[in-house]
Amino acid sequence: MSCRAMTFATLSLVVLATVPGKPLAAQSIPYRIASWEPDSFGNHRAVVHVAEAASAVRVHIPWRRRDRHPELKRVEVVDAAGRRVLDAWAPEVGRESGDIVFAAAFAGDYDVYYMPYQGTFRSNYPKITYRPPDTTASVAWRVVSGVDSAGLASGKWRSLPEAAVTEFDDVDSLASVYPMEVIATATETEALRNSRPGALYLLFPEDRTRPIKMRHSLPERWTAGADGPVTGTADRGEFYAFQVGLWALRPVAGVTVAFSDLTGPDGARIGSSAFQSFNTGGVDWQGRRFVRALAVDSGTVQALWCGVMVPDGAVPGMYDGSVTVTASGLSTTLPIHLSVTPTLIADHGDDEPWRLARLRWLNSTLDLDTTLVPPYTPVRVRGTTISVLGRTVSLASSGLPRQVSSWFTPEMTGIGRRPRALLAEPVTLTVVDSAGHDVLWHHSGVDIVRTMPGAALWEARSSAGALSLLTHAQMEFDGNIEYTIALTTDRPIPLSDVHLDVPYRRSVARYFMGMGEQGGLTPDHYDWSWDVKKNQDAVWIGDVNAGMQVTLKDQHYVRPLNTNFYQLRPLVMPTSWDNGGQGRCHFGGDGPVAYRMRCTSGARTLVPGDTLYFNVRLLITPFHPIDPKAQFSARFYHAYVPVTQIADSGANVVNVHHATDINPFINYPFLRPREMRAYADSAHAIGIRFKIYYTVRELTDHAPEIWALRSLGTEVFADGPGGGHSWLQEHFVDHYITGWVVPERHDVAVVTSGISRWHNFYVEGLNWLARHEQIDGIYLDDIAFDRTTMQRIRRVLVHDRPHPMIDLHSANQFDKNDGYASSANLYLENLPYIDRLWFGEYFDYNSQPDYWLTEISGIPFGLMGEMLQDGGNPWRGMVFGMTNRLPWAGDPRPLWLEWDKFGIVDAKMLGWWAPSNPVKTGRSDILATSYVRHGRTMVAVASWAKDTVALHLSIDWKALGLDPARVTIIAPAIETFQPAATFKVGDPIPMVPGKGWLLVLQ
Repeated sequence: MSCRAMTFATLSLVVLATVPGKPLAAQSIPYRIASWEPDSFGNHRAVVHVAEAASAVRVHIPWRRRDRHPELKRVEVVDAAGRRVLDAWAPEVGRESGDIVFAAAFAGDYDVYYMPYQGTFRSNYPKITYRPPDTTASVAWRVVSGVDSAGLASGKWRSLPEAAVTEFDDVDSLASVYPMEVIATATETEALRNSRPGALYLLFPEDRTRPIKMRHSLPERWTAGADGPVTGTADRGEFYAFQVGLWALRPVAGVTVAFSDLTGPDGARIGSSAFQSFNTGGVDWQGRRFVRALAVDSGTVQALWCGVMVPDGAVPGMYDGSVTVTASGLSTTLPIHLSVTPTLIADHGDDEPWRLARLRWLNSTLDLDTTLVPPYTPVRVRGTTISVLGRTVSLASSGLPRQVSSWFTPEMTGIGRRPRALLAEPVTLTVVDSAGHDVLWHHSGVDIVRTMPGAALWEARSSAGALSLLTHAQMEFDGNIEYTIALTTDRPIPLSDVHLDVPYRRSVARYFMGMGEQGGLTPDHYDWSWDVKKNQDAVWIGDVNAGMQVTLKDQHYVRPLNTNFYQLRPLVMPTSWDNGGQGRCHFGGDGPVAYRMRCTSGARTLVPGDTLYFNVRLLITPFHPIDPKAQFSARFYHAYVPVTQIADSGANVVNVHHATDINPFINYPFLRPREMRAYADSAHAIGIRFKIYYTVRELTDHAPEIWALRSLGTEVFADGPGGGHSWLQEHFVDHYITGWVVPERHDVAVVTSGISRWHNFYVEGLNWLARHEQIDGIYLDDIAFDRTTMQRIRRVLVHDRPHPMIDLHSANQFDKNDGYASSANLYLENLPYIDRLWFGEYFDYNSQPDYWLTEISGIPFGLMGEMLQDGGNPWRGMVFGMTNRLPWAGDPRPLWLEWDKFGIVDAKMLGWWAPSNPVKTGRSDILATSYVRHGRTMVAVASWAKDTVALHLSIDWKALGLDPARVTIIAPAIETFQPAATFKVGDPIPMVPGKGWLLVLQ
């Protein structure tokens, strides 16, 4: 049924409605917002009034549509009762107008839906197609009505009684096309073009409330003329945003925007430096200023978004100045008239998103520095040895590591006094000449260029005849080392190879993850080669308390899209390492001491003027000790429910996702500020920490800045095949990737690029949320930014909140669509700033312990987490200190109660991986982790054995401080986990496959 709801907005369009051969008087047709069902009717309709019933009437609909081929889409006429009128025909359909003939059995209003669609429109990833024209009209009616072939040829249908269009309706405010997507006709467009003969382009100032949306059509409102003044009203202290549309009559390039000072009352001035032009330049996510080479094709509209910061102390009144746009050497200057009110606005207008004051956040450098964040310590340099929290790197004369050492204890709960060396030999980059001989380098030695609390920088130069190697490196406080290694020559030199050798100590190289291998035990031998279909350029090799990730890059590295979108923008193959498909890596034993990673690039000829960048990132793990007390203290609830319900469950951290009343739209949590703050305050009042879902991977169509971001081309929004939800197809049209959709909220997202200025906006947004909404942290659903942005996020939260928390959720990405990337390896650069993991859907909890350790637990990196898929395995989870999150799969409440009875928060965790663990099973397929308190120990035992086993525990009673003659081993009754049981010391403990026990020794 068609349901006509009360309209809540009315907009008017004056058009000159014409019928071929007969001009009609101008009529005012209002544009309104309405609602109707079902979705398949589409988002737009014309309401047509029929004065008298007739076997056939005609209506001319001046719909001025922006879609490119209206003639390929169906037109459906629906009567007041919601029934489709089957006897209907569209003799003429174009972008400017359509002529519809239909049987009007009753006088009154009819709805003409002109973009009905079909498909999975109730899906989170809808696939919408527009219904093609159909032929429901009877043959007899077509003949009588003059829309059969003969009648169409003669124009007989034009003499039918005429119905009138009384209004245009859009299904909601976001679907609305008025006024900026109501197109100018071809005649109007040509007249405007002819009004300025010889012009390269025309300019059209627009208010921020009317964002320019079309690139290949002009809005009808622009036909009144071009080059008008920029006018607006701003409060004192406001960042006032505005736009100028550039319509290119011929192709133009080198577009720039410049501003004069604004002069106000009594000589008051706002300097030109207060302006920003977002489309022609800015500040990137690393704080580097850039100028954008902006070109506009002929017939294309480019929105130029600008803004001016009005000083807090500006004298109220009118300020006058100008903006000059230059394109292909031709300049046009428009007046600016800005009225400044006496009102002093808070936060430069950021608190009211509709003002678009937040656009200046795109160029923010907030917290873009080397400031330390807890728990990290300052970088120390002694000679050529660099130390950070728990790790040291000694440099060879090449500038590459001679040795890397970890000081973390095997228990991973602290930093000890004895280092563990990772390397069997120094890391080397070897150049092999055409004869197969290694080039012998003369190294100038390491020059420490700069030291700061947060980083140390050094360089080294090497030469060998005509060859030169320049190495720049920076090590930061979290253990990340970025190497830029440039190879050049003075004359053409054929080379048979350039290869990197990383010889790990065999005793350290216990586990392996990356470059096509899921996390687990290190393979004896393994070969890998570059493949653009796979998100693989890094590998982590190591042990629980010592490891290192190696990532291969060049100067053209661009962060690929992650999760389901990887194949749409995959890795850019590094020219140096890939070398046209010759590059590969071999892993394997090299004697009894070393496990060698050798990455070769193959033969090539190096010529003068070429620079090959063999860039490498080394990320030394773990990042910090694990924190079992924090792990067992924080208990999660993932739902927007009353905070008293959360407290009653035993949880004390709430994650509020999007698609909720206080956070309704994905990744834009700014539209319910009062409601969000009230919820935060109520949570804090009873000791619950409040966090929200907020990432950058995709952005809702409800974001007020969306059209300004769209004007930046593919800088913020990733290029892609389009399609998906009808809103995207009708307004974004093309060159986008459809994101997550919540049909119930009418929330439609579009996928963002891997790296862009949107990350600056995101950091500022977090700062605003922490200050205004008092969030205690964020819940990341995968990570779509690099470690630089992750550092800034951590700094912002540390500044604004006393104990911030960031937890990372990821589904298993080791599949075709995601490029076979292990989540832990993919996000390893970000993990120094994460507090908790939730890995997640599609992870295999039936896999072996080495997979659990490397892929799921986070323990080798200083983190812990929870389980998700099918509830995980609670017995196996406990040997890693993991349980579940409410109210998702699995119920952790019975375990939480037992933890509290035992006092696990105050216990020392000794994992099954630690040699000092006082409780051992003597088996590799049954593992035990001890939680030790004075006079009591809780032991988690879990089985990976295929059969039931009678297990005899080996217990170091002295280490536990217990007398075995007086000890009782109790298995407390835990709902859904285990029945009550008591064992004597030495009794066999039955271990069922896939299950285990939680035992208390006291």
